[in-house]
Amino acid sequence: MAVHYLDFERPIADLEAKIEELSKLSETASPGTFDAEIEALRARAQDMRREAYSKLDAWQKTQVARHPDRPHFVDYCAALIEAFVELKGDRKFADDQALIGGLGRLRGRPVVVIGNEKGHDTVTRVKHNFGYARPEAYRKAVRLMELAERFHLPVISLVDIAGAYPGVASEERGVAEAIARSTEMCLMLGVPNVAVITGEGGSGGAIAIAAANRVLILEHAIYSVITPEGANSIIWRGSRTPADAARAMKISAEDLLAMKIVDRIIPEPPGGAHTDPADAMSAVADAVEEELNALDRLSPDELRKQRAERFYAIGREGLS
Repeated sequence: MAVHYLDFERPIADLEAKIEELSKLSETASPGTFDAEIEALRARAQDMRREAYSKLDAWQKTQVARHPDRPHFVDYCAALIEAFVELKGDRKFADDQALIGGLGRLRGRPVVVIGNEKGHDTVTRVKHNFGYARPEAYRKAVRLMELAERFHLPVISLVDIAGAYPGVASEERGVAEAIARSTEMCLMLGVPNVAVITGEGGSGGAIAIAAANRVLILEHAIYSVITPEGANSIIWRGSRTPADAARAMKISAEDLLAMKIVDRIIPEPPGGAHTDPADAMSAVADAVEEELNALDRLSPDELRKQRAERFYAIGREGLS
């Protein structure tokens, strides 16, 4: 499968093309002829990748967050959730595969897990509507969270969505109300809930399952009220660029942590989660497990109070 390189990775792509060319040449030469050169070039490529990813701006992080090879919900579920049983449908209209959820165990702990799924190829992207959730997705999320509360199970949300589906049918079926109900359910849960922004967290489509006790974010993920492209179109009427909008919006993990919109940054492997999905997903599991352990000691009323105080505090620091 061809490797997908982002714009700022072109120098790395050129170097790795040379490595590939030299590797093929070594197959026709004596064994070990080019081993030293190949290892030196691989080390150089790794250094270049580490350096490039250590100083990404907000737009470059947006590109990384959208990388097609980045782990998706189905990958996290397969790697981290034991005995996963998917629960489908909202019991009112249909099942929306843009949001998947069900029961399982995280390192032996029974949990309810819900998350956005974009798909990896044409077939799965169509199946999951490219990750754009419709109203029935959020009503499904509410049903699963109600189930979690009934059986005293913590909720884990994995967020990766550019925004809810904006089509006419979505509006006709009440997408705004569905997002509001899902957000309300998150805030009123009497069980611990931890949300992780794994890729792109966009608008109400994200907050509907991310109004949690603890909101974590991967190092190169983003979280915003609108996409940079949308902000450029609305605010500047397209006269600037999405890159300008991304920088102005402060959507990177570091900016979000400074503003206390997120609580914790989960480090990614050098080169992003897509370069070593197993390591990235393991880091997510470690962080979620730690947060759930800390929340276990809180009563239902204390969980609701902590959650309310967390969100009321956003944007108020420094105000008289």
